[in-house]
Amino acid sequence: MKKLIALALALTMALGMTACSGSSSSSSQAASQASSAASEATSSEAVSSEVTSGETVEVDFENSERLAQIRKTGKIVLGTSADYPPFEFHTEIDGTDTIVGFDVLLAQKVADALGVELEVVDMSFDNLLIGLNNGDFDFVMASLSNTPERAKAVDFSSPYFYGTQVVVIRAEDADKYTTQESLAGCAVAAQRGAIQVPIANKIAGEENVVQLVKVGDMITELKQGKVEAVFLDNVIAGGYDAVHDDLVVQDIGIEYESDGNVAACRKDDDDLTAFISSVFDSMSEEEINALLEEAQAMAGITEE
Repeated sequence: MKKLIALALALTMALGMTACSGSSSSSSQAASQASSAASEATSSEAVSSEVTSGETVEVDFENSERLAQIRKTGKIVLGTSADYPPFEFHTEIDGTDTIVGFDVLLAQKVADALGVELEVVDMSFDNLLIGLNNGDFDFVMASLSNTPERAKAVDFSSPYFYGTQVVVIRAEDADKYTTQESLAGCAVAAQRGAIQVPIANKIAGEENVVQLVKVGDMITELKQGKVEAVFLDNVIAGGYDAVHDDLVVQDIGIEYESDGNVAACRKDDDDLTAFISSVFDSMSEEEINALLEEAQAMAGITEE
């Protein structure tokens, strides 16, 4: 389990220009051959891996019927919500709309270790776990946090990234909204189905929280003065701050104990959950940071 220090980001994104008064498309990426020794070890050895409940299980990956089934189909399907650069987002590659990002690069490592192609399905964040349990895809990665409520419905892999919680506000309000108390009773925004919703509910009052599907739409609402703050992960928030002179990131002291970003699998999919965990756990912090930097570059993000 590795803790990564969140980077200060500058995010280049085309956003439509859009006061405290009281989706789906798919993209396929061909997987490379699982050539590294680490990948071979992951796919061929019996590995002890911790599954969601904290229970340690021994999995013989080489003889797993579930993993054999995936190999037989020749692909593994990832569900994500591709509006969250650098974690997952759309870009054009060789004239083709393609879903890329940090989570997709990590998912590709899973596909490589299995020796199959990675297919990526894009849908709204709030429907991802429903789609997973409906069998629309094999696993989910979407800057997804491990929460007790979600753990009732799905199982989680080992964590691969840790972030913190902040708000984005208009620069002109930097001296106005400095604490959680200053946002009490204000109209704020959070992404529907995300961990920021209960945080925003607690701080601003549930009746004042606008839940939208797309992060870009929330930023537009903020710029138009329809909400006073947008609750986001600090990595994403830092990007919007960097390319919009009229926006700033404010640390208002949100205390949130996170078990980190994880992949989600169906409750009965123990072998795949353990396999994904083993892939993440076999990677060094340097390797994971290199993938994050690669995703930043694809999103037009540079380190300040």
